Amino acid sequence: MSLARLLLRELIKGPRTLPAPPPGGGGAEVGAGLAGTGRARLGRSLRIREVDAGSCNGCELEIHAATGPVYDLGRFGIEFVASPRHADILLVTGPVSRNMAQALKRTYDAMPHPKWVVALGDCAIDGGCFAGGDAVLGGVRALLPVDLTIPGCPPPPEALLSGLLTLLDLVSGGPAAPLLPMDGEEPE
Repeated sequence: MSLARLLLRELIKGPRTLPAPPPGGGGAEVGAGLAGTGRARLGRSLRIREVDAGSCNGCELEIHAATGPVYDLGRFGIEFVASPRHADILLVTGPVSRNMAQALKRTYDAMPHPKWVVALGDCAIDGGCFAGGDAVLGGVRALLPVDLTIPGCPPPPEALLSGLLTLLDLVSGGPAAPLLPMDGEEPE
């Protein structure tokens, strides 16, 4: 099929988009709880430094979706920062590759206390489909102490919100928010 025919067919069909979430959706309840807990625990907004330790970028796409207009983490006082010296949470995606091990350790060491490490996605938890490869050390636990794991390949933005709220509840001694079940598991 020629390129012109493909373009014409796509123009006639229209855009391929997903429907918007229902009003009040987008994790508003979880996000509001996250904003309140973060400010009560830290006295300010929650700041996250994200490090891709060697992933396929699926988790990064979900992080970008969480910061987009539907979920908009900024409205809950959650900010992604460029410097680890300004971060409260180190959010790691992907398996730890040998090339990123030293950079990940330096990033962790540069963070002020209190600091927490979150492993986002199956690859960051245990190496995922990359486990056992020559260039892969494994999950984040092979290098750093992990405070929270958020499973999924990739985990949806709601799981990220719920996981961050669970982390803040655990460190402040409050009730933990329920995590979303993995595929094939029964909800609690």
